Amino acid sequence: MRAIMWIATNILGQPSILIGLVVLLGLILQRKNFSQIISGTFKAIIGFLIIGGGSSIIVGSLNVFQPMWKEVFGLEAQKLGQFMGQAAFNQKFGTVITLSMVLGFLVNVFLAKITKWNYIYLTGHMMFWTTVIFTGIIVHVAGPSVPMWKMVLFLSVFLGLYWTLQPALTQPIMRKITGGDQVALGHTSASAALIGAGLGKLLGNKKNDSESFKIPKGFEFLRDSNVIIALIMGTLYILGALLVLLKPKTPEIEKLLKMAGDQNFIVFSFIQALQFAAGIAIVLFGVRMLIGEIVPAFKGIADTIVPNAKPALDCPIVYPYAPTASILGFVGAFAGALIWLLVIGKTVGYVFVPTMIVLFFHSATAGVFGNATGGVRGALIAGFMTATIVAWGQYFMVTYLISSTIPDTAMWAADSDMFILGPIVALLSKILF
Repeated sequence: MRAIMWIATNILGQPSILIGLVVLLGLILQRKNFSQIISGTFKAIIGFLIIGGGSSIIVGSLNVFQPMWKEVFGLEAQKLGQFMGQAAFNQKFGTVITLSMVLGFLVNVFLAKITKWNYIYLTGHMMFWTTVIFTGIIVHVAGPSVPMWKMVLFLSVFLGLYWTLQPALTQPIMRKITGGDQVALGHTSASAALIGAGLGKLLGNKKNDSESFKIPKGFEFLRDSNVIIALIMGTLYILGALLVLLKPKTPEIEKLLKMAGDQNFIVFSFIQALQFAAGIAIVLFGVRMLIGEIVPAFKGIADTIVPNAKPALDCPIVYPYAPTASILGFVGAFAGALIWLLVIGKTVGYVFVPTMIVLFFHSATAGVFGNATGGVRGALIAGFMTATIVAWGQYFMVTYLISSTIPDTAMWAADSDMFILGPIVALLSKILF
């Protein structure tokens, strides 16, 4: 019994170690050399720990952003901070996340083998974040005392189905975009992309293709998501700071201003925006390091079991086919984000955090899909619809589905498909657990 408790505490209870062991096993099974095994195992562990560090930086910035815009809109105080948080959540439920992701991937491989939907989902970081968000929903809805095996079993089957069917649903449009059937889309922007394609067909003009004109020189920075996040969040932080300084000094505003200490509040706010962008960059670096070891550990197995499978890859796979449409999609999403920031704040009293890492990649993908069916107008409409899904999806997710677990993560890492599938996961959690 003492040995079992030791294993539970020091291995199963330490998700970074468990992830390292999973990668270790995968590399050994692929007969990698000693150097590759050591390197892959330690990089996976370090990557997981980096994610936690970046998440803490993001939460710190959000603890300025939300109260700032709360005062701008004159909203009632939100309970930001009354939740578990990503770092603590990873520590407690990291084993569930790891096992569910691995087993869900194997379900995907199995279904690709026995069905006509022979797509292998290889966008590892989206696999990770989807598993995290859905785990957060289950814990919030059903409580933290749900047996681990029940959560793992449910998540493995649900995610395996999702990772198999999502590429199949988007493939008809992907064929129009790529002109072939060699590659599929494996990304959580699929719902926004499909809705965008539908609206583009209904409201757009396919003949007015976006690629008939190019992005002006000097605006190439629009292709760098890190710069976009910093610029847009910097604008919102500075605007919020200026509006706060123009308002009558209330005790809440005085408390907010004291957070800057001796520093100018506008400069302090801008630095918070840069920290937000830095936090996301750190998290994504950790995710890339982590997934860069997990995915290859299982890809070889998948290739052996399903030799004719089509890879479902990250959303940037579509950008080269319509690079201008990807930017138009983001322009539409940015306009939508600003509109919904005001509307949601004034109507339901929620401060929408424009998740630029989500908006950029999702709206760019939706823009390409919208252009395929509706040209320039389709790309812009698809981008605006992406912002609509993200804005209202974030509100419902943070307020009702994961308010006690990881709302901090949903403010930047929850994606279009998660927002649409989240209520289904919540409903099934109430029924099954």
